[in-house]
Amino acid sequence: MGPPDPILGVTEAFKRDTNPKKMNLGVGAYRDDNGKPFILPSVKLAEEEIQKKNMDKEYSPISGSPEFCKATINLALGEDNEWTKNGLNATVQGISGTGSLRIGTSFLSAFFPGNKDLYMPTPTWGNHVPLAKHAGLGVKQYRYYDPKTCGFDFHGALQDIAKIPERSMILLHACAHNPTGVDPKPEQWAEMSKVIKEKKLFPFFDMAYQGFASGDIDKDATPVRMFLKDGHQIALSQSYAKNMGLYGERAGAFSLICSSKEEAAATMSQLKIIIRPMYSNPPVTGARIATEILTTPSIRSQWLKDVKGMADRIISMRQLLRSNLAKEGSSRDWAHITDQIGMFCFTGMAPAQVEKLTKDFSVYLTKDGRISVAGITSKNVEYLAHAMHQVTK
Repeated sequence: MGPPDPILGVTEAFKRDTNPKKMNLGVGAYRDDNGKPFILPSVKLAEEEIQKKNMDKEYSPISGSPEFCKATINLALGEDNEWTKNGLNATVQGISGTGSLRIGTSFLSAFFPGNKDLYMPTPTWGNHVPLAKHAGLGVKQYRYYDPKTCGFDFHGALQDIAKIPERSMILLHACAHNPTGVDPKPEQWAEMSKVIKEKKLFPFFDMAYQGFASGDIDKDATPVRMFLKDGHQIALSQSYAKNMGLYGERAGAFSLICSSKEEAAATMSQLKIIIRPMYSNPPVTGARIATEILTTPSIRSQWLKDVKGMADRIISMRQLLRSNLAKEGSSRDWAHITDQIGMFCFTGMAPAQVEKLTKDFSVYLTKDGRISVAGITSKNVEYLAHAMHQVTK
């Protein structure tokens, strides 16, 4: 028997609990203010349009839907960006974020000319390490999160990045860093870009939350666009699980930004060779929904409202949790709850406190103290603040 998945194990334990006040803060999916899964109005509109078109269920090309790939890379780089205009991108549809990362790590494992280690932030998303290793890459770390401030360890990160051997690969979370919710500020990104360029490192961006972090698709894509303007060539993984709520549709993309049209064409040919024995070609439904949303002006404007609404709800839950902790009389500094961004919050609670929170209050979360802010509602935030205060005072 293999060990259980740490996050899915939290959900299993939650289901067995009979406490009516129980809370599941482990799940990485958005919930509405009643704690229910949320289908975006824009997704419903897109599905209605697709229904009318009476589309077939034929195989997609190996690299996925060309319309989807074009709309997706333009969402990342900006509608009128010079890279796609000049044909410098090789973009393939992937099976959401994980599948796109898996294509990318396989490609780099086969073709990256430098050191085959991928340097990741400490901590990083739990799936990054096994999927890079699965593709045959070595995994190394650089400092990122500072437990003392529950914030970004900018100096530690810069020092470590400056020590990475030249021509290595570095993984960067574009926005809403998972699991910590801690992002560099724009001026810190600029400094990191400079050091990464000097060291000739190759940036691999994972952008799973564009629009979902701040509510603004352009603001959340700032680091990716900044690195390209600074002259980097990059790899980029994108996902529509969070920002369109298409979790089970598995819609995402992997791109490489190349130095010439010829290089992009050669890259594309090799990406197809990697994908063919892996899963042959990607599913069509999620890609159709995303394409409909991105290319129909009226549905796109509804989607921008939807994604801002989700981001705003999460931001307001952070504010409510922090103010209720103050109301409880907590003397701890909880500023990091509102400083962090995105679906996840690193609370700074120790494993023993987490255990007590689950045992005494039926609040379920991962051992590292990470909570999914989407699991908090206006109805249970007071109960959560009370519970957190009891175990941390």
